[in-house]
Amino acid sequence: MSYTIAIAGKGGTGKTTVAALLVRLISEQKLGSVLAVDADPNSNLGEALGLVPRETIGSILDRIAAHPDKIPSGMSKDRFIEYEVQSAVEESDGFDVLTMGRPEGPGCYCYVNNVLRNCLGKLMRDYDYIIIDNEAGLEHLSRRTTRSADALVVICDATSAGLRAAHRINELVKELNIKAVKRLLLVNRSGALEKEKLFGLDLQYIGSLPEDTRIQEISLNGASLTDLSNDAVSLVTLREIGEKVWK
Repeated sequence: MSYTIAIAGKGGTGKTTVAALLVRLISEQKLGSVLAVDADPNSNLGEALGLVPRETIGSILDRIAAHPDKIPSGMSKDRFIEYEVQSAVEESDGFDVLTMGRPEGPGCYCYVNNVLRNCLGKLMRDYDYIIIDNEAGLEHLSRRTTRSADALVVICDATSAGLRAAHRINELVKELNIKAVKRLLLVNRSGALEKEKLFGLDLQYIGSLPEDTRIQEISLNGASLTDLSNDAVSLVTLREIGEKVWK
């Protein structure tokens, strides 16, 4: 039975960075097999983990739409898409990555989301941990890419606007009846948050990650977070609070 961690938050809060660090920590601690799912059309999670996807779900759908004659005889279109998506999973040392991407042709993301959701339902049987980096904001929730999670981690900054965005995400989760066993709040690039600011938020505050200049340097140099040293303040802090996420 897989354990699913869904990461949500508004743009600019470091959502993808936190997702990548969680993938790294769970992998390094050898807690089980890990699938990192980049469900954001901007597709930055693979890069953060040092993997550039050869194909995405979006590019697969575009290719099949342009060349339907390539579907093997005796195989349905849906089954062929499923096969191609499974083949697009990138393997690395300790974790795998699946990237949603965006379709190049006309059309909305709904079909790409449906394919991702259906394929995840089957891939979950093969992994102990699934970490889903969702699209920034609320759009991914309204499309219900994530229907359930063992832990929903809402990332925000220590501003009034950031906390309001976290509140809206949490309310939408409840409104859409997205089943989250744990609904957690992680404040990024900040010191400890005063408890009075959390009044009425209805999320379990698990801690804050301090500003980490090493992450900024890695981002500027185009490197991956797998290059981040073990004594980096962000990793040290996340190790201390991480069990609240994955246990």
